[in-house]
Amino acid sequence: MEAFFRTHSYLVEHVNAPVRRMLMDEIDWNDRLIGIKGTRGVGKTTFLLQYAKEHFNVGDKKCLYLNLNNFYFQGRGIVDFAGEFVAQGGKVLLIDQVFKHQDWSKDLRKCYDNYPELKIVFTGSSVMRLKEENPELHGIVKSYNLRGFSFREFINLQTGNKFEPYTLDEILADHEHIIKRILPHVRPAEYFQSYLHHGFYPFFQEHRNYSENLLKTMNMMTEVDILLIKQIELKYLSKIKKLFYELAVDGPKAPNISQLAIDIETSRATVMNYIKYLADARLINMIYPSGEHFPKKPTKVMLHNPNLMYAIYPNKIEQQDVMEAFFVNSLWKDHKVNQPSHEHYYMIDNNLRFRVCDATQPYRHRDDEHTYLARYNTEVGKGKAIPLWLLGFLY
Repeated sequence: MEAFFRTHSYLVEHVNAPVRRMLMDEIDWNDRLIGIKGTRGVGKTTFLLQYAKEHFNVGDKKCLYLNLNNFYFQGRGIVDFAGEFVAQGGKVLLIDQVFKHQDWSKDLRKCYDNYPELKIVFTGSSVMRLKEENPELHGIVKSYNLRGFSFREFINLQTGNKFEPYTLDEILADHEHIIKRILPHVRPAEYFQSYLHHGFYPFFQEHRNYSENLLKTMNMMTEVDILLIKQIELKYLSKIKKLFYELAVDGPKAPNISQLAIDIETSRATVMNYIKYLADARLINMIYPSGEHFPKKPTKVMLHNPNLMYAIYPNKIEQQDVMEAFFVNSLWKDHKVNQPSHEHYYMIDNNLRFRVCDATQPYRHRDDEHTYLARYNTEVGKGKAIPLWLLGFLY
């Protein structure tokens, strides 16, 4: 136990979290079992350590961080360890990579039932379906999603500013005044391209090649997050990777499921399941018409965020595709994003119509006055024409 406390103290003391994540204030920390899901590389470990640093002194043994990658837990269960921790006065266990333990959900349930004075906060992959696939946790776990950096968080980190987020309603109603509060302090255009290229995943701060690091992360998402958690045999890994690559290089469009099935030598149903797993891993986004969902064929499949686009096929990037990926990814957190078949506009929350367009190109207003324009290549907006970058301030 002392070895774990020493590791905890060292990690908390040396945690580097220059940007405080908005999720920290969205979580109800009074709950006893809290799950933090997120794609690989978005900073879940740092988030746990930041929580410990904010709520406990470094040497306070009431809180303990554990990483279940530790081989120690191959020979000892979480329940026994938690019991020893509670007996020594422990109150909060922070468990990282919980899915690495075979019976993790059953053990968490036992901890919840046996130690009512204990709070557990754990992290897991975005692929995990905490409630649907783990009925023993139904009704007791509160699940949250940690996302990569927003454009707002990226700017705050790069400039030292402390810009607050805005809701979509606030932006639509008052974007001209909001922009006037931002522009005197920073020129968003100076940072926007950098964010699109390498600003979503926090590891851009590390002194390593970002694209190479991101490619390794994407491989881990498929090899560990999808195969391990979905219990898919290793021999199918090459098919999933080939499918992901073909979806990526084809660009944002409706997938040809029959052709993809031929290309990766599997059934149409399996292709759709693999696409769903890639979406769960936050490697792609599936866009549907309003009211439609998986397992129906999506209107469009696109990469989850622009950083992935630059890592996979930097020589084949279309600016419009990048900007639409940014738009969808920015809105995805708190809003429904749909797109009717054979249309170029997006429906947000089933009642707001948006087009993503280039401010330097002439635009024909063939839509009615209820269409909002999310325009790139501009820092300012007017009326229903909103600068696209400002949607990066939604969280």
